Amino acid sequence: MSLRDKIEQHNLPKHVAVIMDGNGRWAKQRGGMRIFGHQSAITAVRETVEGAAELGIEYLTLYAFSTENWNRPQFEVNALMQLLVSTIGKETATLKKNNIRLQTIGQTESLPGSCQRELREAMDATSQNTGMTLVLALSYSGRWDIAQAVKKIGMEIQAGKLQPEDVNENKFGSYLATAGMPDPELLIRTSGEQRISNFLLWQMAYTELYITDLLWPDFRKEHLHEALIAYQARERRFGKTSEQLTK
Repeated sequence: MSLRDKIEQHNLPKHVAVIMDGNGRWAKQRGGMRIFGHQSAITAVRETVEGAAELGIEYLTLYAFSTENWNRPQFEVNALMQLLVSTIGKETATLKKNNIRLQTIGQTESLPGSCQRELREAMDATSQNTGMTLVLALSYSGRWDIAQAVKKIGMEIQAGKLQPEDVNENKFGSYLATAGMPDPELLIRTSGEQRISNFLLWQMAYTELYITDLLWPDFRKEHLHEALIAYQARERRFGKTSEQLTK
């Protein structure tokens, strides 16, 4: 029986998030520059996207570039931006073929103009697709997301469009960058680092964490399957007891 055959189709998470970590270390182990690791990670992205879509995952969010990543050496940032532009251009046709819709979250207005154009064109080209939604988190951080939601709410209260007593958890969620999406049930992080790195802080209140020592460029469909099998073996209680879940 293959790993995929062990996955319970009725128990799939609707939303899987991924922190794609380890590109630099992967390159260093091979005597290459960090950008070599980023270039080599494209296969991992392609396999993960295809694998999730094949299984029927509704949302897949990839942490592609954090707000903090702007602090990296300028050469690496420039190379990453160029790689992003070329990859999106090359993969748009594949997204259309596989009925995948592309969306983004984050401060995309801070990206170079060429990146913004490629993203707009790819999102427009895939906007009518009805399969999985692929979400790229670009120039994103969880703290920024919460802060911008608070700012929007404050402005609406000030304008008399919203009353303070109307603000609850559900209302707050509608102001986040992920409004309209389910919270991720599973977070996969590669490279063995045991932190969430300012990613979807509000949304991951009850997300199951799956951490693997594998470096991102080596991640393949079978590793996605392993993560999903591990997720399905867990008991998701949301504050309840095990006995309550069985009643």
